Amino acid sequence: MFTGIIECTSTVDKVQKDKGNLNISLKSPITRELKIDQSLCHNGVCLTVVDINDDIYTVTVIAESLSRTNLGKVKPGDIVNLERSMSVNSRFDGHIVQGHVDEVAICTEAIETDGSWKYVFEHSQKNITVEKGSITINGVSLTVVESTSDSFSVAIIPYTYENTNFKNITSGSIVNLEFDILGKYITKMISKNK
Repeated sequence: MFTGIIECTSTVDKVQKDKGNLNISLKSPITRELKIDQSLCHNGVCLTVVDINDDIYTVTVIAESLSRTNLGKVKPGDIVNLERSMSVNSRFDGHIVQGHVDEVAICTEAIETDGSWKYVFEHSQKNITVEKGSITINGVSLTVVESTSDSFSVAIIPYTYENTNFKNITSGSIVNLEFDILGKYITKMISKNK
């Protein structure tokens, strides 16, 4: 379980295909604190550390995750948002994030707005957002500003812009979305009763 509060970013060092999987090696400031078999959230995707070599660690992304996320498109030099699992005795600063990406979205607008940034994303109509509800974009817990059936916007403060990969998101960028878990359960319950 995660909170969507990004701890740091990591840089993709190497990407290697292994049958239907992808092994991604990354360099991060916390690599030496990691353990093999530890769960980490990468751009919102919960992955297991399978190898550590000095300041580089490796995770394996399976076909299911590759089909639902933007991780199949990463290349050496790309910046990936990173969050370790929530500890039981820590503050819950974001919202409930499982690390299970629902789908990808495309950024249609990225606008600097006098000190902050506004981003608009289009997604399928399979999932919903609500104004002032929670959304996770590339692992970042955010609040929806405006919402339609197939798009939504968020506002980004300078700290988030500088300390996540939002600074690299432009119009046309593909991002990972995890919709609010409570909203997903409510939507399913309502659709069953129709």
